[in-house]
Amino acid sequence: MPPNRKPTLVSNFLSVVRPNSNNNKLAPPSRYSKTFSASSTALTSTSLLGKVAVVTGSSRSIGAAIAKTLGEHGAHVVVNYVNDSQAADDVVQSIRAQGKGGAIAVKANVGTLEGGQYLLDEAVKAFGRLDILVLNAGVMGSKTISEIDETFYDSHFDTNVKAPLFMAKAAAALIPSPGGRIIFMSSSFTSASAVPANALVYSATKGAIEQISRVLARDLGARGITVNTVSPGAVDTALFREGKSTGVIDFIAKSNPAKRLGEPEDIAPVIAFLASAAAQWVNGQNIRVNGASAV
Repeated sequence: MPPNRKPTLVSNFLSVVRPNSNNNKLAPPSRYSKTFSASSTALTSTSLLGKVAVVTGSSRSIGAAIAKTLGEHGAHVVVNYVNDSQAADDVVQSIRAQGKGGAIAVKANVGTLEGGQYLLDEAVKAFGRLDILVLNAGVMGSKTISEIDETFYDSHFDTNVKAPLFMAKAAAALIPSPGGRIIFMSSSFTSASAVPANALVYSATKGAIEQISRVLARDLGARGITVNTVSPGAVDTALFREGKSTGVIDFIAKSNPAKRLGEPEDIAPVIAFLASAAAQWVNGQNIRVNGASAV
C-alpha cells in the first residue's frame, strides 16, 4: 500500500478477523473484496440532507432539541406546536439559520387522530414527502392509584398511546420503502429499579408504546422501514420539574453517576442517528438514554 494511502474503515476492521495465507497477515474474506469507503452513504452516513421529518411536540424542550438537530443534519423539519406559536417560530428560525434544512411550524393537537393526520398532510403539502416521524409529544400526569379516575386514565392513553399508534399507521402509508424511519419516545421509568407510585398511568402508557414499537418493527421492517424507541431518563425540562420539590429533583440528579439531570441536547443526537442511513440495521430496539441512572 502506498505510504500516503490510508486503509478504509471496513478493510481495517476485516483485516483483524480473517487470515490471509499469502502474507501471514489478516485480510478480509473474498465476499468483501470490493473497496468500501468510510464515507459510504449506505453504511456510515448520518446526513439527512433532503429528508423530511415530522417531530410532534417540538416547540420546546426535548422536541425542540430534536428538531434543531435533525435540521443541523440537513433535514427539512415540520415543527409541531399546540399553543406557543412564538416558541415554534423560534425553532423554525434556528433551523433555517443553519442553512442546511428548511422548516415550517404547524399548529396541531396530535393528541387526537385528526390532529395527527393534519400534521402529516401539512408536511407532505409543504415538502412533497415524508421520511422520518418522531413521536415525541405526550402528557405526564402524576397520580397514585387512589387518585386516578377515568378521565385522567383516558387522557394519558389517548395522547400517549392511541394517537401515536394511529399517526404511525398513517405515516407508514407515506414513508418510502426502504429507508423510512419511525421513532417512538418512551421513558426509562419502565425499567427503573425505583418508580414513584404517582407514575402509575404514565409508566403504563410508555410500556404500551414499547410493545407497539417492538411489534411494528417486525411488520414495517419487511418494507425497509425501521421502528425504534428512545427512552430518556430524567431530563431537565419544565414538564419534568412540574409538581416536584427541589429536594426530589436533587435526589434524582444525585442518583445519576454523573450527578446531574439529563439535558434535551443529550437525547437529540440519538434520534438523529436512528433517523439516518447509518442506523439502517437498527430496528425494533429500545435505546435508554439515561446516563446509567437507576431512577
